[in-house]
Parts: sequence; C-alpha cells; structure tokens
Amino acid sequence: MTNQLKRSSLVFLLSGKRSAAAAFSLLCVIITAGCGGGSSGGGTTPPPPAQVATPTVTMTAAQNGGQVVTMADTTSGASIFFTTDGSTPTSTSQQYLTPVLIASNVTIKVVATVSGMTDSDVTSQSVSGIASGALVWSDEFSNSSGSNVQPDASVWTYDTGAGGWGNAELETYCAYGSTTSPCDTALPNTYVGTDGYLHVVARNASGGAYTSARLKTQGLFSTSYGRVEALIKMPEGQGLWPAFWMLGNNITTVNWPACGEHDIMEHINAPLPDWFAGSIHGAGNLNGSVTWPTAAQTYTASDWHIYGMIWSKGKVQYYIDDPSNVYASFDSTTITTGTWPFDSDGGAFIILNMAVGGSWPGAPDATTPFPSEMLVDYVRVYAN
Repeated sequence: MTNQLKRSSLVFLLSGKRSAAAAFSLLCVIITAGCGGGSSGGGTTPPPPAQVATPTVTMTAAQNGGQVVTMADTTSGASIFFTTDGSTPTSTSQQYLTPVLIASNVTIKVVATVSGMTDSDVTSQSVSGIASGALVWSDEFSNSSGSNVQPDASVWTYDTGAGGWGNAELETYCAYGSTTSPCDTALPNTYVGTDGYLHVVARNASGGAYTSARLKTQGLFSTSYGRVEALIKMPEGQGLWPAFWMLGNNITTVNWPACGEHDIMEHINAPLPDWFAGSIHGAGNLNGSVTWPTAAQTYTASDWHIYGMIWSKGKVQYYIDDPSNVYASFDSTTITTGTWPFDSDGGAFIILNMAVGGSWPGAPDATTPFPSEMLVDYVRVYAN
C-alpha cells in the first residue's frame, strides 16, 4: 500500500463519527500494521520446558541417630532418584520407592524427573552421628493390652491368597482380621500375643485347607547397609517352611530375581540332625546357599535362636546367635555368575512367613502338627 493510500484511509476514518478514543486506538493499530513490513519468514522460538519441582526429603527419627527417610515431589508424575555415595543423582540412579532406614553416616542427594520437563534441582540431606553398632530400629512386639492384637500396621502389611507362590506351596496366606474364606478371624494366622511375641500360625482347620501368614514391611519400611536380626523359635514338622528374609524395594520395577533376595533363615521339615539355610539370589543365575550347623555344632530349630545378616557394600554375611558367629559370606568380587544386586542403595523390605508344603519341603503328612507356629521375639536393625 502506498503512503498516499495510507493517508487517505486515515483521513476517512478520522472524518467519521467516531469518538476521539476510538480514533486514537485505530490509529495505533494502523501505524503498527504499516510499520511491520513483510513477514520475516522465521518461526517462533519454543519456550524452554518447565522444570520439575525440587523434591523434599523428610527425616523421621528412629533410634540412636538412625533416620527413616521419605522423599516426595509436588510435580504430577514425577519419579524420584537418589544416591548415598556423594555422586550427583540422575534418572539412572536408584529410584525411590518406599521409606528407607538410613543406618550409616551418609549424604543423600535427590533429583526428580518427568519426561518432557527439565530435571529438578538436586537437593541433599546428611545423616550423621550414628555410632558403629548402634541399634537404630526395632519392633519388639510389645503388648500390654491384655489380649492378642494386630501387628503394628504402620510397619507390617501382608501377602495374601494362594496359588503356590512360585514354589508349589499349599497354604492360603491370610492377613490379620481377614474374613475371606478359608481365613477365619476366630482362628488367626498372625497376631502379637500377650506374651510379647509375634505369632505366625499355620493351620489345617477345615476341609484340608491350609492357612498361614506372610508379613512384610513392603511400602512401609525398608533398610539397606547394616545388621539385621530376629530372635525366632520355629516349629518342627514335615511340610513346614518358616523363613526370615528380605527382597529389594525395586522388585516392582525390575522384578525377581533382579531385585535381589536375602534368605537370612529358612528351615524345612524336622530334619535329624537339625539344620537351617542362608541364601542369596539375583539375576543371571546368581545363587548361593550355606547350611548350618556343621557336624561340630548342635542345633535345634525349636529352641530360641538369633538369625542375622551383616550387609555392607559388596558383601552379605549371615550369622547365628551372635554377629561373631558368621557361618556364610557372599562377596561381589568372587561371584562367578549373575549380577550382584545388593549395592543399589534402594534398600530391601523384611518378610516373615511360614509356608506349608512346596517343592522344597514336600507336603505335610499325618505326623505334621497343626496348628504350628513360628514365634518372633523381636526384629532389630543395627548400624554397621
């Protein structure tokens, strides 16, 4: 458009019956359009992606300096990753999945990510002042109520149902208070008794249906490097399979056995001479198992014993009755097959259960006593 046409248009508009304010507004529009010239031909630069909110790290005091760490982020769909070795976390670091007990002096560094967004800033939190060997967490199964009570619901949840559990087991696992058949609240499979013990009870109450309990801390509590032990008294009988063990928190993302499995204690049947086993399992056919005792010791599972694990970087050790009595040691530098899964920082949750039957112990028979129960006086975690 020529300058003459532009002037004519402007004169026409100004000569109409428009208010001064409208004429001024229109003048501004025409001037803006006239000065723009032709298109530059370039697209607009997209704005940088939004950044994920910085995650929060909440410490809940356990015992003697130990801290239960919870991580959270306000950005929808955020995944949280962390390290405890001083390195900067990325989306390939250990993923946070559940509250984890920190039982050593470390600095936790945390980042949150969402696909299509810029990673959050890294936040950090230090844990210090934990003395070597200090008791940092425990469930003593105390009960002064005068009646049997539910195991602490802030610590223990349950695996439930049947299906063999990958081992051709025969029991149905029942949660505390379950009324789903064949579970029966009048015949509980787990409770904390007035005696101050956790009871895990296998039953054969009706119609040949076996019931039992499998308690776990998954999603509620987990721990990593440290010393974990329980004081346990077990039943003896064909087809009975009590166990104290742990699975990696990342079982929900990498599945078993890549998550790693610590079998701190497993006992089957009523062997003579008596024995129990400690094992590890991981991906790529990583398996190791040691039985105790040797011929030089005497042992009876139906007596009270401490079963424990010392877990440190690159090493898992199992002991009986005292940390000085290590009977099995597994080292990441000496494994010949598979992938060592126990140094991921993500922690592992605790399981206490008693299976009935299965591919290892075989089925119960007429000699098997029912009900049979595993008693647990305490579960404790110590700093290394």
